[in-house]
Amino acid sequence: MKILSINVRGFGVEGKFGWVKGLCLNERPDIAVFQETKCRYLNEGWVHSLWGSGNCGYIQKEAVGYSGGLLIIWDNSRFMANNAVGNNFFIAIRGNWLGSGHESVIVNIYGPHNDAGKKELWRALDILLNDIDSPCILCGDFNEVRFQSDRLNCDFNQSRASRFNEFIDRNNLIDILINGKRFTRISDDGMKFSKLDRFLINEMFLKLWEDLSVMALDRRESDHCLLVLRDKYIDFGPKHFKVFDEWFNKEGVERVIVDAWVNNVRGSKKDCNFRDKLKNVKFDLRAWSKTEFGSIDGEIKTLKEEVSVWENKAENGGLSDEDRVRWLDTRRKWIVKEKSKTNMLRQKARIRCEMSRSY
Repeated sequence: MKILSINVRGFGVEGKFGWVKGLCLNERPDIAVFQETKCRYLNEGWVHSLWGSGNCGYIQKEAVGYSGGLLIIWDNSRFMANNAVGNNFFIAIRGNWLGSGHESVIVNIYGPHNDAGKKELWRALDILLNDIDSPCILCGDFNEVRFQSDRLNCDFNQSRASRFNEFIDRNNLIDILINGKRFTRISDDGMKFSKLDRFLINEMFLKLWEDLSVMALDRRESDHCLLVLRDKYIDFGPKHFKVFDEWFNKEGVERVIVDAWVNNVRGSKKDCNFRDKLKNVKFDLRAWSKTEFGSIDGEIKTLKEEVSVWENKAENGGLSDEDRVRWLDTRRKWIVKEKSKTNMLRQKARIRCEMSRSY
């Protein structure tokens, strides 16, 4: 079982759709919940494209103007939804995990910023949970923290935090520990840190899935981390050699192809010569790719570790202006490398999907 949760901060931003689509293709979740879509009506074709498959169901709450908006997508081969409810701040689906037949309720939340809205949200969720006698999980951006340690360089409102904790206690919810990051939202200028996103489950959900963990993955196109809830790790097998579109964004690839093509090949038959020239191109491209992209994982790892060092330093004492410039520059370099890798992984997933359909 795997559930993704992310505040996308608007699908209309350039590059955001492709980034989320890459997440769906690479992570292959059973269910994905998105907050702050900032979208009005989303049609079936758009959702299928985002998911990378037409074998999915979805429900959405449209944005009001250019704010808000919620979306839940689920894999029809793993989860079958049969009912949905919602209000201004959340949408919920009830369904069954295929294979086990166990029923669950999934609630996607985008909490309001103002005090009156927060009180309304807790009341509405109280009513919803009171009527549920099934395993239930609440996830998303609650726009609220539980403790003062959940904020850094931000105002902490004790009364709001107390109401949030009272809501959790009142409904016997469990706040699953988030691994990987101390905070789930960091402002674009790297100054403000908050833990706004989380997974809350009831005891019945914990009994259904006993081995649960939540990992906060690195931010990229949003100011929020992607949260991944899972009960186990799945290995999808070895990777294969392919020709990737991303290669052609790299300087020098045309010269590799031309040089390989003009190499002499032996043989009297034109079709054999053509075949051997293609082999030359393939072998030379493989060697070139290993040189240019073979270390990309290591480069990404190094850049991510450096970004984490800067973030940890900021969380525990602040950065100088010079350090902040270096931090943001390192993050920019990491994102460029990550995008390059994501594009190649997305193409691999697309090729695998097309090959599986052909069989």
